[in-house]
Amino acid sequence: MKAIVVTDQAAGTAGMKLMQQPEPHAAINEVIVQVHASGFTSGELTWPSTWTDRLDRGRTPTIPGQELAGVITALGYGTTGLSAGQRVFGLSDSYRGGTLAEYAAVEARNLAPLPGDVDFTVGAAVAMPGLTAWQGLFVHGRLGVGQSVLVHGAAGAVGSMVVQLAREAGAYVIGTGRAADRQKALDFGAQEFVDLENDVLEDVGRVNLVFDVIGGDIAKRSADLIQAGGTLVTIAGPIEARPTDGLAIDFVLVSDRRQLGEIVQRVRDGRLRTNIGNIATIEDAVAVLSSTKRTSGKTIVRVRP
Repeated sequence: MKAIVVTDQAAGTAGMKLMQQPEPHAAINEVIVQVHASGFTSGELTWPSTWTDRLDRGRTPTIPGQELAGVITALGYGTTGLSAGQRVFGLSDSYRGGTLAEYAAVEARNLAPLPGDVDFTVGAAVAMPGLTAWQGLFVHGRLGVGQSVLVHGAAGAVGSMVVQLAREAGAYVIGTGRAADRQKALDFGAQEFVDLENDVLEDVGRVNLVFDVIGGDIAKRSADLIQAGGTLVTIAGPIEARPTDGLAIDFVLVSDRRQLGEIVQRVRDGRLRTNIGNIATIEDAVAVLSSTKRTSGKTIVRVRP
């Protein structure tokens, strides 16, 4: 099968190559997915889990990619809830990767049915950003109707999902980002926008929830904006400064079939839009993924036409 392979950790995306690799086989509780579309997350090649397994053994060369949508072609022993020929979308385990290829072995529990009226490109684009936004807002942030939410990186792949889900939940949403991202964040539903390069972040006042994707100084300053009993959630790592009378939670998403179902239903009925910045074929994926050009949306590789 064709696959995007990285053999040199130090080379990053510049070390990617399109190569022929053996097709995977389904282990217990796994399925084989014929990949139609795959997502790639910026920074994925810096994650330790991309280069080692859960026993800290090296797995170079590696096929990156965690997000996928496609069709099940084979079932491993003990697999339940899915069937051969079914359209699915979801995530590969971070220690497994492998979705930037024509076939991928994935734990069945990490996948959900993809309705026939949802394109594979959309399925691959919504899985990780959608789950990240859902869990940050509702599982860790405990967002309620009428609360205020400050969303950093509101025009990005994750931030735009956060904005939309928070608005649907009845929250007042303030987005942040670069000046060039203002209109895009507003188009996704932010009611205010803070230009982090030119505006004063502290002018937004106190909020119930901050959803951070940036970390560093922005996360530290955001801790002071949390109302009593509020929460700062981040996917950018541990936070040095914490709210005086609130919670700070850094989390890593976990795949959840029910939540994926909730997310894709919102895509079907128009309540949730994907944020795709680039679409590449597997043949030109190496050039697109190694480009230094900034995009504010998700990069998707169409593995099959």
